[in-house]
Amino acid sequence: MLIVAVRTFIMYIALLFAIRLMGNSELSKMSPFQLVVVFMIAELAAIPIDSTSASLLNGIMAIFTLAFFQILISYISTKSETVKMIFSGKPILLVEKGKLNYKELSKQRITLTDLMEQLRIQNCPSICDVDYAVLESNGNLSVIKKNEGEVLPSILISDGHLYPKNLEFVNLTQKKLEKRLSRIGINSFSEVFLAFCDESKKLHIYTIDDAAKPFTKEQII
Repeated sequence: MLIVAVRTFIMYIALLFAIRLMGNSELSKMSPFQLVVVFMIAELAAIPIDSTSASLLNGIMAIFTLAFFQILISYISTKSETVKMIFSGKPILLVEKGKLNYKELSKQRITLTDLMEQLRIQNCPSICDVDYAVLESNGNLSVIKKNEGEVLPSILISDGHLYPKNLEFVNLTQKKLEKRLSRIGINSFSEVFLAFCDESKKLHIYTIDDAAKPFTKEQII
């Protein structure tokens, strides 16, 4: 019994360290890939505890190997939009400007009953009260009400990556965007940490250098 208690304590410390190493952001997102990692870590931790004949070192090594791959993929995801899409997915508009997106509801296998239930949880008893409803990549539903006066921004550049489809949404070409950026001294998308356009057609920009500061550069499209 003492051996089991000691092995449990060692695995607890190893798990705690591995999860802290992965970072708080990993726990808040909980994408499908991250859920798989968490479940696998839990299973790997249980094996040395249940069976005293199993190697404790091998169990710890397997846990930290999974944690390493999780950290590596999370880092690559910040640099590659394709990798991010593969492992984390993307936000999906279920309601856009008060209109239901039947195609996406069907694709995500979400019934109107399910949607209405989630809207009620968000204090929106009627779809008529909703301007936007976004199914986030972690499965949560974000709702913007019509009477809140908020708008859903169109992200044009994120961490140096351009979103061509969002350019089409705001009726802006890549060449026009490049010209707007060059006017304020930005010669490459890689210099931009974040650029988004609101519904008043105002372009807000964070550069890599001043990303921690408030928006310092704005340009009307």
